[in-house]
Amino acid sequence: MVDEIREPHDTVERTTIIETGNDRGGGGMVAVVLLIIVVLVLLFLFRDQLGMGGDTTEVSIPDKIEVNVN
Repeated sequence: MVDEIREPHDTVERTTIIETGNDRGGGGMVAVVLLIIVVLVLLFLFRDQLGMGGDTTEVSIPDKIEVNVN
């Protein structure tokens, strides 16, 4: 057999690219979800002042309505 003369192989550097989604990433989605949660918590805390979810609802209907026609 013929002896082959081999040159040492050069090392090859490899780069792994990991895509995280477009150029913007996922920060926008997290911000929208947090904004919705904050709004829901504020609605829950101030529901009495906003007139939602009270224990009783009072409706007052006057017995008599006066209308003056000239």
